[in-house]
Amino acid sequence: MAVSPPAPEPVGLDARALWDHEGERYRPTRRDTVFLVLAGIFLTHAILGELIGGKLFVFAGFVMSIGVIPWPVVFITTDLVNEYYGPRAVRRLTLLAIGLIVYAFVLLYLCMLVPAATISPVDDLAFVAVFGQSLWIIAGSVVAFAASQLLDAAVFVAARAWTGGRLLWLRAVGSTVISQFVDTFIINAIAFGLPGKISPAQVIELSFTNYTYKFVVAIATLPFIYLGHQLVDRYFAGDAGG
Repeated sequence: MAVSPPAPEPVGLDARALWDHEGERYRPTRRDTVFLVLAGIFLTHAILGELIGGKLFVFAGFVMSIGVIPWPVVFITTDLVNEYYGPRAVRRLTLLAIGLIVYAFVLLYLCMLVPAATISPVDDLAFVAVFGQSLWIIAGSVVAFAASQLLDAAVFVAARAWTGGRLLWLRAVGSTVISQFVDTFIINAIAFGLPGKISPAQVIELSFTNYTYKFVVAIATLPFIYLGHQLVDRYFAGDAGG
């Protein structure tokens, strides 16, 4: 009689995740499911923020990149991942996001090399104008994103340890406002200042404008962070029976 091979070891974020009796189907725990959802939301909004960042708009008399619109969701998911899975998970997600952003721009560059058909509703000039981000913007985005996300995780953990796990609002807002200060100045300095597209004074003005927006957003997202905590805690409570 043939002996069946042993079931593979459980993989994923939670060691309690199980395989079925035949060892053919992975059954993730609720912690795994929540992480996958948060990671998917995080990566989607991070990549979207980079792809659409070339469009500028005016709000209350100030010029900002349209890329600031998806970033509040990145703030929320970063804090939730940090809270439930730790800074190591945030670092891994950040590195994965950086790799995917670079990969996305490589694919876009290759797509720009392919001539558009004469009947194409989007011609080459329009396509390049939207997706043809300069190398300076790509470099600025990647460096700023990496620095800000890693700093966000470190400040979040330090604040949680200092408060003994209390004052969620403090670590959520504190980590965001500190990390986004660094993010905003790095990306504007590299993307616009170094290549000489705008003056140093304009870099500072643009950075403060964008940072003011992000600061306000960090405060405005607090109710959603608390809501996210309540939903995750409630979902985790059924893990033993799920």
